[in-house]
Amino acid sequence: MQSHPPTPVNRRARTLTKLALALALVGGAGAVAPAAHAAAGYERGPDPTSSSLESSRGPFRVSSTTVSSLAASGFGGGTIYYPTDTSQGTFGGVIVAPGYTASRSTMAWLAERLASHGFVVFNIDTITRYDQPDSRGRQILAAADHLAEESSLTVRSRLDAGRIGVTGHSMGGGGTLAAAESRPSLQAAIPLTPWHTDKSWGNVRVPTMIIGAENDSVAPVGSHSEPFYNSLSSAPEKAYLELNGASHFAPNSSNSTLAKYSIAWMKRFVDDDLRYDQFLCPAPGRSTQIEEYRSSCPH
Repeated sequence: MQSHPPTPVNRRARTLTKLALALALVGGAGAVAPAAHAAAGYERGPDPTSSSLESSRGPFRVSSTTVSSLAASGFGGGTIYYPTDTSQGTFGGVIVAPGYTASRSTMAWLAERLASHGFVVFNIDTITRYDQPDSRGRQILAAADHLAEESSLTVRSRLDAGRIGVTGHSMGGGGTLAAAESRPSLQAAIPLTPWHTDKSWGNVRVPTMIIGAENDSVAPVGSHSEPFYNSLSSAPEKAYLELNGASHFAPNSSNSTLAKYSIAWMKRFVDDDLRYDQFLCPAPGRSTQIEEYRSSCPH
């Protein structure tokens, strides 16, 4: 079996453990908790609330820049959204991929909303609108590399390239799983009503939240989202959110429930921001918006 290097999350966890032990020896156990919290996270923005996560915009003002398909290698170009703020340090990155036959315009609402909560977000087009999930996974990773190495100085000066999450819709969701399997150094993955012929993702070692839709007739949860979630045996954290009464195309328009939990997942695992634990664990109950929620929920 191929071995994988420890992810940045695991490296930070080991460093944190050593720091906590050292503080306990020097100053007693009472000093460990606040120091551990300070060392663990990359907090950006004010303390979150349910209403702030459900709002159409987060606390950061956002600008954007376009990458043409001619300037892109291995993917189809796209739009980068980034916070204008430079006072709080760098931000984690998120790559967003569209579904089969779709363009980046279908995911622009989510990309811009994620950026407004303190992320550098690359909302991409695929090389063709008919690319299959594994190809989309490779394109997601190519876009991540472009963001880190070839984007403008304005963008790169705001980006922490060691903290990248990925998300995508439909075949872009299948591509999200493929990207996470290929690159375990990713910090978070969120497949949205994902579609893929491969139902087993036991090699994924990235914290993964799968968002399915109860009335999805294109990628029914019983044959896609649920088997994907159940197969994530190696993911250090996992969650499954099923949107109540929603269709396959729920991610293509503004959805406060999808946005709330996507933001919380990215903030928790890309930023290691413990303030977002409250929205993920204990798991939210069934409601008019949520048909079902499952989670490993140890954090």
